[in-house]
Formats: sequence, C-alpha cells, structure tokens
Amino acid sequence: MGLTNNLVLNTFGVFVLTVICVYSFKRNEIRSIQQKLYIAVLLANILLLILDTLSRADGKLGTIYPLINQVGNFMLFLLVPILASIWCLHVNFQVFHDLKKIKKLTLLLLVPFSINAGIVIISQFTGWYYYIDTNNIYHRGPFFVASAMITILLIFAAFVFSVLNRKKISKKNLFSLIFFPVPPLLGTLLQIFIYGYAFTLNSVVLSLLIVFLDMNEYAIYNDHLTGIGNRKKLDAVLNESIRRSSPQRTFSLVMMDIDDFKKINDTYGHVMGDKALKAYAKMLKECIRSRDFVVRHGGDEFGLVLDVYDDMSLESALRRINDCVDLVNDMQQFPFRLGFAQGHAVYDYQSHLTAEDFIKHVDMLMYENKREKQLNYSLMQYSLL
Repeated sequence: MGLTNNLVLNTFGVFVLTVICVYSFKRNEIRSIQQKLYIAVLLANILLLILDTLSRADGKLGTIYPLINQVGNFMLFLLVPILASIWCLHVNFQVFHDLKKIKKLTLLLLVPFSINAGIVIISQFTGWYYYIDTNNIYHRGPFFVASAMITILLIFAAFVFSVLNRKKISKKNLFSLIFFPVPPLLGTLLQIFIYGYAFTLNSVVLSLLIVFLDMNEYAIYNDHLTGIGNRKKLDAVLNESIRRSSPQRTFSLVMMDIDDFKKINDTYGHVMGDKALKAYAKMLKECIRSRDFVVRHGGDEFGLVLDVYDDMSLESALRRINDCVDLVNDMQQFPFRLGFAQGHAVYDYQSHLTAEDFIKHVDMLMYENKREKQLNYSLMQYSLL
C-alpha cells in the first residue's frame, strides 16, 4: 500500500478524530481529568497518524523524500507507546479517580517508553527495529515485533485492569473501556503479518469513535448530577414498556417528589441540595430490582418504572421504598429528614394511554398526595396552637 493510499486512509482517520475534538471543545466538555485524558488520546492518535503518513515515502528519491521517510519513521517508532500509555492513565483514573495515582503511573510508564526510545536510537545504527536502505526503502528489523508488543502489552494490561476493577467503574464507561482494546489488538496483529497497511492506528480511530458515541448516548439518556436516567430515558422506557404490554402483563409507574426541597436549598444551600438528590437517587437505585428503572424526571422529581402489574405487588414495592428512605434517615447523613410525595398506578392495557398521558395521570396523583400531605401538616400545626 503506497504513500497515496495510506495518505487517504490516514487523512480520513485524522478528520474523524478532529471532528470529535472540535465537538468536545464546542460543547465545553474538556473539564475533568477523565475528559482531558480522553482528548489527549485523540491528539496522540492524530499525531501518530500524521507521522505514519510521513513514514510511507518509500522508494521516492530526491532531496526531500529520504529526509521525510527518515524523520517520519524515527518519530513514529519513538512515540508509538504514547497512545497506549495515555489510555492506561485514562483507565486508571476511571477506576480510582485519584490524581496522585495518575502521577505515579506516569512515572512507571516512563520505563517502557525509555526502553523503547533507547532501542529506536540504537536501531539507527543496528537496524534492530527497522532500517532504510540507500534507495529510500523501509525494511523491518529482526526486533520489529518488540515495538508492536509494547503497545499490545500496554493496551492488554489496561483491558485486564478494567475487567478486574469493573465493579469500581461506572456503567456509563464500562463498555467502552472493555471494548476499546479489541480493534487495536486486531489491527496490530494484522499489521505485524500484513506489510504495508496502516491497520493499527486506524483501528484505534474506530475504538475512539465508538467510545465517543457511547459517551454521547449516555449523556443523552442520563442525568449529569445523579448518574441515573433522565426524562428522555423515562419516555424511552415507557414507550417500550407500553409496546411490550399485553392484557395479561403490564407495568407500573411511580412518580416521587422530595418534600420541602426548596426549603432544603434555601436553608442549607444548593450544594447540600445536590447531595440530597444524589443520595436519594442512589437509595432508589439500590432499592429497586435490576429489571426496574429509576430516573430523575426533573428538579426534585423522580420516576420509577417497575416490572409490577397488580396493585398488591405495587403496594409491596412502595413499602420497600419507604423502608429504604427510613434507613437513609436513620443513618443521619443530613441535618434534615428526607420525605416524599408520590403518585402511582398500574398501566391499564385497555386504556391505550400514551407514555405522555400516563405520566400526566401519575403526576396528577402525586400532586394530589402532595396537597394532602401539606393539608395534614397544616391541620397538625393548627391543632398544636
């Protein structure tokens, strides 16, 4: 595969990665260490694709092509471990979220990087990794595989680390972390056995694109603050639940609104209010079963889609949720007690309600419960006078 074909392939890869970078900067997503490391992987891949293109000036003679070929190959072999190293840092941060561990790992990763750099320099005299003959033609050296193995081992180590620590990784990132190594490992193996094709770096482009799409899908359907589903997720789950319903088996919807949430914000501040929302979301998530769904509908309102299709089972689920709330309050995490108003209903298959209409119906029941609680509280206060 000559310079022109590799130029087209690598240019396409650079274009895809540049679009992802521009989109991320445009949405102002470059804030956390995790996001910065992801962007660093993108930029490293862009740089390596450019160097790979420069290293393809095989057989072209003249004043400039031999120099381009020499510089391109030297820099490519020198910097090839950098992409896998940054990915290792990215995976490490996903597990520990600790900047100190990132710094320690960076020092550790300098060891294979330094060893590789030493071999690249020695190869200029011995041809261990590669050599370029007087006709400006690149040839693999006897230890060419060692260069590829550094990348393979680093990516494989990140994969094993992800699997071993999968319980510490948020669900939104787990798939992309475990899937990421597959295309690069296959691409590297192909590049070892099939000469002249830029498989490795362009397979990384595929992995980074899938990671990007996975992150954006998560952002579309999940609440940024609490990590649970958002309103779009509720609409999607309800529409699917309605589609799968039958006269024999439907589902239930519970809408919940935290009591006096405005007062919590006004008294203790929005930071404390956010902590309460996170704790409430975590409590609901742990309280429901794996086949149920919890979402933050907006503000201090939450929704639960339960795989329950009769009133008795629904009442049992609500008692379980009440017990979970009581347990949180007993732990005294906050200087206030968490309570909620709620509306609930089993979906009636014969009603043919849309997802939007069913939400409105249950929302109305929730606000009736809220008014009833406020009235009871007022009557209690009045009786104490």
